[in-house]
Amino acid sequence: MAEGLVTVLAMDDAATTRTRPGRPAQLSRERIVDAALSTGNLDALTMRELAARLTVSHSALYRWVKNREELFDLVSEVMIERILPADGPPRRRWRPWLAEVARAMHEHFLAVPGYATRLSRPHRHTAASFGRLRTEVITAFTNAGVRPDLAEQSWYVFITSVVSWLAAQENPLDLGHAAPRFELFLDVLLRGLPAREPDAGR
Repeated sequence: MAEGLVTVLAMDDAATTRTRPGRPAQLSRERIVDAALSTGNLDALTMRELAARLTVSHSALYRWVKNREELFDLVSEVMIERILPADGPPRRRWRPWLAEVARAMHEHFLAVPGYATRLSRPHRHTAASFGRLRTEVITAFTNAGVRPDLAEQSWYVFITSVVSWLAAQENPLDLGHAAPRFELFLDVLLRGLPAREPDAGR
């Protein structure tokens, strides 16, 4: 599952706003995303079905997003904007900030059936979609006082763990009566972060 996150994890900073000339006045980024999310099954949505939902021509939608991959990127851009707090990670209390981000991921990712599962699989993903999330989470770890390279490793651990856990929630195993608890998972994860060298004391 971690292999599917390689393209997400390796992304560098990028703006999350798209600007394209000649866009139809009746369409907006938010309207496209809301229509896509309202289908209840993003994986099964075709571009023609989305255009019909928006009551625009397929060619008008094409000026915004050329295919399903670009549509998924657009959804991800809006998703990241929704989960990140308005203020960046604080100098202190970085752990509660990360917990807030993880809880928002839980709320918004699981609200879109199949979204977390898709993130956990190998797929092409643009820097614009997850670049801001990556930057702010790495900043949170550098605020915790770790070296930049270990802050990056901590980002890998954080995003891989949270997305994998959410994907597992969408595809639950039969674990009997002991249903996984997100708060317990999150507490264990954050107490183990930021990453440190194996021989370094905590």
